[in-house]
Amino acid sequence: MSISRSVSQFVSPRAVSTVLAAHLAVTAIWADSKHMPVHTQAAPVVITISRGLPHSPLTVVANPQQPRQPMPASDGADYLETIAGFATLRNGGANGDPVFRGMFGSRLNLLSDGGAMPGACPSRMDPAASYIRPETYDKLIITKGPQSVVWGTGSAATVRFEREPARFLEPGAWGEISLLGGSAGRFDRNLDAAAGAADGYLRVLASRSSADDYRDGNGDRIPSRWDKWSADLLLGWTPDASTVLELGIGAGDGEARYGGRGMDGSQFRRESLSLRFQREFEAAGQQAALRDIDARLYYNYADHVMDNYSLRQPSGTGMMAGPMASNVDRRTVGGRLAGTWRGGGWQFEAGIDGQHSEHRGRMGMDIGTYDDGPWLTDAVLQSVGVFGEVTRELPGAAKLVAGLRLDQVAARDERAQLGRAMNLRPNPTAGERREATLGSGFIRYERALAGATAYVGLGHSSRFPDYWELYSPDQGPDGSVNAFEAVDPERTAQLDLGMHYQRGAVSAWATAYAGVVEDFMLFRYWHGMMGMVMTEADNIDARIAGMEWGAGYQLTQRWSVDSSVAWAWGENRSDGRPLPQMPPLEARFTLAWQHANWSASALWRVVARQGRVAPDQGNVAGKDFGDSSGFGVFSVNAAWQASESLGLSAGVDNLFDKAYAEHLNLAGNAGFGFPDDPQRLKEPGRTLWVRMDLRF
Repeated sequence: MSISRSVSQFVSPRAVSTVLAAHLAVTAIWADSKHMPVHTQAAPVVITISRGLPHSPLTVVANPQQPRQPMPASDGADYLETIAGFATLRNGGANGDPVFRGMFGSRLNLLSDGGAMPGACPSRMDPAASYIRPETYDKLIITKGPQSVVWGTGSAATVRFEREPARFLEPGAWGEISLLGGSAGRFDRNLDAAAGAADGYLRVLASRSSADDYRDGNGDRIPSRWDKWSADLLLGWTPDASTVLELGIGAGDGEARYGGRGMDGSQFRRESLSLRFQREFEAAGQQAALRDIDARLYYNYADHVMDNYSLRQPSGTGMMAGPMASNVDRRTVGGRLAGTWRGGGWQFEAGIDGQHSEHRGRMGMDIGTYDDGPWLTDAVLQSVGVFGEVTRELPGAAKLVAGLRLDQVAARDERAQLGRAMNLRPNPTAGERREATLGSGFIRYERALAGATAYVGLGHSSRFPDYWELYSPDQGPDGSVNAFEAVDPERTAQLDLGMHYQRGAVSAWATAYAGVVEDFMLFRYWHGMMGMVMTEADNIDARIAGMEWGAGYQLTQRWSVDSSVAWAWGENRSDGRPLPQMPPLEARFTLAWQHANWSASALWRVVARQGRVAPDQGNVAGKDFGDSSGFGVFSVNAAWQASESLGLSAGVDNLFDKAYAEHLNLAGNAGFGFPDDPQRLKEPGRTLWVRMDLRF
């Protein structure tokens, strides 16, 4: 099926023509403009479009501490949404679930400092991204597609939030403080400070973010307030310039209410411990030799409480008539050991990683009674993987990269009973253990051309069902006793290709993919007894395809333009219908001005209608419930670098107070007075914000 035909099946021709015409018009302006030298004087910039590093179309590297527009919320998902190809399964103000190229959950391998922090909520009220405060990290690294094996298996992408060691050549200290205030009571405070000497350092990272319910473009209040805090302490020993041993201690908590759920999150408690050892070696000559070692251990604990009385009033009717709460937790312990060998045009990285995770829960049917109940373990999951990745330099400024990975994965069902409180029954798989040995790998050819880099790669990824796919569904495929017994591992084979061009004032990049997914894990929804929403997990076969592309031009020393477009497509081959929860075609256009200590830019975000849906199908966190309308949102910002240590920036998101809703979204919950007819939660209306960055 051609790309043009696929697009026309799920967006209106008018929407497609509008987006593509705007993109071609901007490209034509770049092509006809006279080349001017790039202005090099440093000035503050508010990022509106993120692109990959030069000569690396496969990878996006971003600085999470830099101001952004639209203003990200307090979690990792909203920050990722500013990068082409990402979307968020929204449910109000905070703690949405990140989606890349329409792929959700553990298809997106999300790591913080190399460790996994999976949430505990059976319906993903607290996804891993909700425990990440982006501004407390130094670097965000995204590898698209199944084109790496050294950080685990991510069939859609691998996302890493990383902190760099705080090295000091001599005794000293530094610090950064950022404050952000905005509409709807938004108030963020961030601190990053370190002190040390040549042989060690102490670094403190702390943040707090809060906001009230926002109002949409129609002036209606959307239940969405949150209040979250996070703190981390890093102790590093650096006996020489090539060695670092770092101990990390972290904690956090918060609350958030959800206009699209029957319960809110009244606790998001986090406890973290990590130990990292890194050592670099020097080697003379061209012989292959060990060049570095990276060893990491981590412990992450999520203790989450959801209830219907802390941040709202119980509905008084239906299944949620009276106060109730659920407390779930998850302990995850893991580690990684890897080494890199280089020499003679070769590079080889190999290692081993693994993790062990236990999930428990307890409930209470009145205010504050959940902590009187006993903890009941329902799931134990573990995995061990070995990997190797080799890079070979080839003649003609080319190289070949390939990798293999083998994972031994297991899960044990600890549930004594299945079903809801009013319909419990014995669990036929109680105490049973599932095991699987899964292989993944890829091969990729890269070549540097005149002002450009291009690549083509073929990858295969095998993914064991995660906690939500094994334990959350009410039932498994037809004929099975439950999802734990019958849901099979998912296997993705994908072709990836891309390019990055940079010459003079012109830059352009593009990535594209096409894949086949066997045993794609799909959720089906229906209403059961007393109108209760029920879910079934099943395996289907699917096809996926899509691309992201963009271009930029430095018009003059002060003016520049930039753009990006992202498109994702999926087909359920087993049922002959669209794959659900696919984001619509989206484009971003930026016009920027920069001079001396000042900068300003305007961002126009255009999203097409999505009419290619699969009603009542989706994933554990959301489903398709109808077509969505296209929209355009215009935002502006300005920044001033008052001195070397003080920067100020301000902006207006959704300048024209547009009333709109994202396609990937939850419907307003009846407990807040929303109608029974599913209606997507609308996004914030006009939002003003101002930010101060202070370095000392």
